Amino acid sequence: MISSILTWAMQRRLTSINHFREHPLEVQEQVYASLLQQAQNTEWGRQYGYVDAPSRREFSQRVPVSSYEQLYPYLERMLHGASDVLWPGAVEWFAKSSGTTNARSKYIPMSPQSLHECHYRAGRDMVAMATSLYPEADVLAGKTLSLGGTHASNPFRPGTGSRVGDVSAVVMQNLPVWAEFLRTPPLELALLDEWEEKIERIARHVQHVDVTTLAGVPTWMIVLLRRVVELSGATDISEVWPNLRLFLHGAVAFGPYRELFRQLIPSAQMRYLEIYNASEGYFAFQDQPDSEDMLLLLDHGVYYEFLPADQFEAENPQTILLEEVELGKSYALIISTNAGLWRYKIGDTVRFTCLAPYRIRITGRTKHFLNAFGEEVVIENAEAALAAACQATGALVRDFTAAPIYFETDSNTSRGGHQWLIEFAQPPSSPAHFAQVLDQTLRSLNSDYDAKRHRNLALAAPQITALPARTFEQWLANKGKLGGQHKVPRLSNSREVVDEILIQLKD
Repeated sequence: MISSILTWAMQRRLTSINHFREHPLEVQEQVYASLLQQAQNTEWGRQYGYVDAPSRREFSQRVPVSSYEQLYPYLERMLHGASDVLWPGAVEWFAKSSGTTNARSKYIPMSPQSLHECHYRAGRDMVAMATSLYPEADVLAGKTLSLGGTHASNPFRPGTGSRVGDVSAVVMQNLPVWAEFLRTPPLELALLDEWEEKIERIARHVQHVDVTTLAGVPTWMIVLLRRVVELSGATDISEVWPNLRLFLHGAVAFGPYRELFRQLIPSAQMRYLEIYNASEGYFAFQDQPDSEDMLLLLDHGVYYEFLPADQFEAENPQTILLEEVELGKSYALIISTNAGLWRYKIGDTVRFTCLAPYRIRITGRTKHFLNAFGEEVVIENAEAALAAACQATGALVRDFTAAPIYFETDSNTSRGGHQWLIEFAQPPSSPAHFAQVLDQTLRSLNSDYDAKRHRNLALAAPQITALPARTFEQWLANKGKLGGQHKVPRLSNSREVVDEILIQLKD
């Protein structure tokens, strides 16, 4: 009965989804106007004349595009309890995410509006979409297993009730009662600090629960599922949870993990849907069963602008509006949100795959790419090449990172290259063939890389370094970033991460 009531309620959200699909520009105009109206009496709103109700064009000329570092003086005051700075009132919850150039962690404000009108609304919409796409799965009949991070007292205001934590922990801690009823494990386990203890205790608890849906980061979900199988003495997870039908996954690309999940969950009835959520907001989800493209969420308290690639490093970057985007081009996301992030450069890049409705794929990060020699390899290229190499050699990749091998000044060679550090869940049948397919696929996907690799003139063939199990986990632990939303940087023009890991292996 509960499942039927919830399914009916979720289906009502499909009307709203269809509305912004069919009227995207009108809906974004309304979101934009609402954000400015709500924030017009804040310090930021007064500084930039929000009371004048500037047009979207005027807004882009009047308000600067800001990085986290540029917004931090305002955010710091909010962390200390100041009211009406970037958003009305005092913000009590902050999502803590990976660090910046001037700090170990970022603190992203999460207002009540952003929690309810963005994160929770998008979560309801995702469930509504899943029940629409796969009605036979009856995903609401059992529990959703979700892994959270942790939260703690705001270090800038200890003892005041203000909290900071991983976005997953903030969302879980503030869930409405009806949503908490649907999930497992209980909060006292889901929000444990120590990740090894968390995985062990959750695995022991959930093996006796009727889990129908998984939600979380593939990296940690794999670790948990393997422990559940081990504890239960089962052959695979389908024996433990026969009604498991759906995995809602995000944070990292799913391609390298697909085969691992197929082995753990061999059921032909298992379905996978990708979501795009972050500390700053819930932006998109997969709305088609046969495509990994994601529907851009336009009615969830986020106003979008897009930065073309040639403007990424511009001093005064010029954005374009939603109606001006083109298919196939990568853009950096610029967002204004109902938590007070104004024209904020989130750092992610997306490519539009459809304009009616607006659908996207994540292509990478504005700072996470390989371009030491003009090759312009983005995350999307790297993950597709890894998937092809795995398919060709029977390999399974658990995690990876890649960085340049710079020109050697004391050598006769004038070529650079790429070094890939890969932790295999299952090694390739032929490491040489794995490297060859990786290289060939990159060449077929990226003309700049192909040009540099032509006759080995500028770039040598990639070097593959296989790492022992748990190497990346240990590196994250050493950095104090084990668990939660922290993940290994995939691509970098710096050798800092690669060299740290290689040194770690020697110690």
